[in-house]
Amino acid sequence: MIIKTKEKIIKAGKEILEANLVTGTWGNISLRDEKEEVFVITPSGMDYYDLVPENLVTVDFDGNVVEGQKKPSTETSVHASIYKIRPDVKAIIHTHSIHASACAAACEPIPCLLEDVAALVGGDIGVAQYALPGTPQLAQNVIEALGDRHAVLMANHGVLCVGPDLDETIKTCRIVEKAALVYINCKILGKYHRLKDEHVKTVRSNYLYRYGQK
Repeated sequence: MIIKTKEKIIKAGKEILEANLVTGTWGNISLRDEKEEVFVITPSGMDYYDLVPENLVTVDFDGNVVEGQKKPSTETSVHASIYKIRPDVKAIIHTHSIHASACAAACEPIPCLLEDVAALVGGDIGVAQYALPGTPQLAQNVIEALGDRHAVLMANHGVLCVGPDLDETIKTCRIVEKAALVYINCKILGKYHRLKDEHVKTVRSNYLYRYGQK
């Protein structure tokens, strides 16, 4: 199971790089193990194209390395904290996509303007207050701002998305970047209309239980 998990992460790393959701070695990806309270995460500062399964690190929910020779991502504590309190979360991806990062740098939440944002994120995309990378304070700030949503901006840093698997989480990363671009353009136009809360809830529910070939 761990080998398959590592292969999925390596594939996802190449995908987010090719989609311009990250640049260079920035960002990080993790995937929860189905049977144990551990997760596999990308190593710190290694190129996604160079990753092999042996480079990835298995960590428990307290952030302790269980397996692997490399140093895990700086944001391991953020991933561990989310997995500990969100049993619905199986995958986490942290990106630095351009437009979403602009909103993060401006500490500007992204309102839920589009149905695909309602479906995948579950509402507005909030901003976690700034704290230094790798610190317990950053983990706490992210948890508070994320709540029960599937995406959050990290002030002066980037984006963090969560989901039931890596494919869904990558899709959410793409939607957040689209949402940021649409919001910025709406600000330029001088107006926008946020979806009503009841419509957001309905769209989210329809996506979870009725959308697609379920």
